[in-house]
Amino acid sequence: MTETPEARLKRLAMRSMRRGIKEMDLILGAYARDRLPGMDDRQQDIYDALLSENDQDLYLWVTGQAAPPDRYGGIIADISAHAGVS
Repeated sequence: MTETPEARLKRLAMRSMRRGIKEMDLILGAYARDRLPGMDDRQQDIYDALLSENDQDLYLWVTGQAAPPDRYGGIIADISAHAGVS
């Protein structure tokens, strides 16, 4: 069964708000609320993959304490800027 665009956005938003650490709940929840509706399928695919990463790694990448993998460089930069970290 294929996921509808609306169901995908809802799933990604929920996964953004229900993370392992509160900081990432706040950062990704706000990011998803503001950015998900404007993402195309390719951007949503990258974001979906990003949500499978470990929260401790995500936090280090978003805060600039560690370099993200190349495949996530663009979206991590956008998340950091959105969160006012960059």
